[in-house]
Parts: sequence; structure tokens; C-alpha cells
Amino acid sequence: MYSPGMSEPLPDPDEYWMAAALKQAEAAFDLEEVPVGAVVVHQGKIIGRGHNQTEQLQDPTAHAEILAIGAAATSLGSWRLTDCTLYVTVEPCCMCAGAIVWSRLSRLVYGAPDPKAGACGSLYDIVNDKRLNHRVPTTHGVRLEEAAGLMKAFFQKRRKPEEAS
Repeated sequence: MYSPGMSEPLPDPDEYWMAAALKQAEAAFDLEEVPVGAVVVHQGKIIGRGHNQTEQLQDPTAHAEILAIGAAATSLGSWRLTDCTLYVTVEPCCMCAGAIVWSRLSRLVYGAPDPKAGACGSLYDIVNDKRLNHRVPTTHGVRLEEAAGLMKAFFQKRRKPEEAS
């Protein structure tokens, strides 16, 4: 995007906010968690952040999306996250897709698809299921290479000790 009178084009908003989600994914990677990160944006500000913490918290529901949605709801003082966009590095699973629908998010943006567990277009499409009372417009492939690269690096690192045995 270019704004007249500016020397540099403005960054694409989806690319910009996905960079924040990628920072969350890197935090998960550093904690030896599956590197998924998420942020919820409302009126140009991050109101919720999260990264996978299932191992750290020993909680199967501690996915990046769930944590970011919970933080955003607390920030707004409402479980209804209308006028909010969720940016997540990897396509959400069934649990997270359900939370996205129930929280009434206005939009979902994700980086890499998840062909084995993705529930926002790959395996299932919960966020756009016409049988549910809310549908969430979805954009995918934003900063895909970076998100997919983190996942690949994580699983390669995880396999190395096993290969040495």
C-alpha cells in the first residue's frame, strides 16, 4: 500500500500483524513447544496474545489461539470478539476453530495450512460451516514460508535425538 506524501509504502496490515504472531510462535519454539503463535487485533491494537503452552501448563487446551482469545475477551470485558481479527501462524484445529466461531471473531488470518489437523479449510472448514450460527471470513497463506519453516525446524530438531539412538 502506498499513501501519498509518504516516502515508503505502508506495510500490508495482514503481514504486519502476522509478524507479531510469528514472534509468539518463536517464543513457543524457545520453550520447546510446537511453534504456533496467535494475536487478536481490535481497532489497530493487539488485545490478546498467545503461544502454544500445552507442555508447560500440562493442559491440552493451551493452544495459542485459545490463550489469545481468552486474553482478548478479558481485555474487552466480553466474550464476544466482534470487530476483532485473529492472526495465527498455523491453521487452527477443531477445538480452536470452534472457539473462533463461538467467540464471534470477525476475521481469521493464518499462515501455514495443516493438512493433518486443520479445521479452517484443509481437513474441515468449521469456521465457514453454514450449519453454525456464525461464519468467519478467512485469509490464509500470509507469511506462509516463515510459519511453515518454524514448524519444519521444530520437528527436525525434535527428531535428531531419536536418530542418534
